[in-house]
Amino acid sequence: MTDPDPDVSIAAGDSAEQREAEVVILAELARQIGIPLAPRKFPLEAGVIVTVDGASQHPPVLVEIWAHQGPPKPAQKAKVIADAFKLLWLDLSFFDKRARKILALSDDAAAGHFRGHTWVALALRDLGIEVIVVQLPDTMKAQIRRAQGRQSRPFDGPL
Repeated sequence: MTDPDPDVSIAAGDSAEQREAEVVILAELARQIGIPLAPRKFPLEAGVIVTVDGASQHPPVLVEIWAHQGPPKPAQKAKVIADAFKLLWLDLSFFDKRARKILALSDDAAAGHFRGHTWVALALRDLGIEVIVVQLPDTMKAQIRRAQGRQSRPFDGPL
């Protein structure tokens, strides 16, 4: 007997669809910019390791990916801003401000806040952080939207 709802056995917070999309986004971004990209870990002091979704040493490129579909909520905006901060910091720490820094998103609506007329968009541009939208296949977009619906949690107010 088959399960009528294939998502029933998937944990609400699981992000397998987004992780799968990130692989596709990284490959397509690498093709678009003509530079091989791969996930990379940067070892820091005290055993701390910082990972980026994609990087290249020559030429230096740093990439963080967000596979979200639709406009971001406030906490999601903060996540992307934190990703941008990480790119900026790694560029200063490892590449002496020479790395190309890219936030790769997969939806124009998700990217709007980071490309439009907001202080965040202006700051990203001023800091040399590109926001590139990589289009995904429609089936993958639909899978991500279903996963986002499964992952959303109602807000019950202050604790």
